[in-house]
Amino acid sequence: MNIDNAVALVTGANRGLGLAFTRELLARGARKVYAAARDPASITLPGVVPLKLDVTRPEEVAAVAARAGDVTLLVNNAGVAHVGSFMAEDSEEVARRQFETNFFGMLRMSKAFAPALAAQGGGAIVNVLSIVSWINGGQLAAYAASKSAAWSLTNALRHELSAQKTQVLALHMGFVDTDLVRAMDVQKTSPELIVQRALDGLESGLDEVLADEVTQQVKLGLSAQAASYLPQRG
Repeated sequence: MNIDNAVALVTGANRGLGLAFTRELLARGARKVYAAARDPASITLPGVVPLKLDVTRPEEVAAVAARAGDVTLLVNNAGVAHVGSFMAEDSEEVARRQFETNFFGMLRMSKAFAPALAAQGGGAIVNVLSIVSWINGGQLAAYAASKSAAWSLTNALRHELSAQKTQVLALHMGFVDTDLVRAMDVQKTSPELIVQRALDGLESGLDEVLADEVTQQVKLGLSAQAASYLPQRG
């Protein structure tokens, strides 16, 4: 897909990876960028169209889809993450909250915008996933599970929307240097670099982008005898 002259909508666009997506889309010549967030007043980037959107609210998703019927590229970036294991007392509540945004929000947006993309000749969807789509060490247990479900959703959408010529790209990466993980002492990649690699892959017609080295290593290790999703024993 060519980004030049595209009309894009980015969810969770007020900060972090979403903000990086909006900036890079404008830099690559997108004709219009809808920047969606729960609080549209938090959208301060010049040159975008702010939209009020909570992806967990079906009525807001429907309203945005009705307003932005010219979209040719949907970036499903909105997400939430909470530290915690499945053995924690509140794990069911925490899991439901994360699935509502990370899985059902992505599904809701994809269904709402599929007709608009079809009307524009197919367009594309970018689903922001994670390295934890494949591995789950229990520290971010429900978040990882929600991203695994979102990966499965992405794979299904790629098949279901192929007839209308919609490109569906899965973006996987490790820790990104955003507010979400700023306090964590782990190796991080800049959001700008992640977005550049994602959009390069989109314009090259890829179905999947593994945006950093650790993600590439984990993906390769899925079929190893000591698979990357199993406990690594010394």
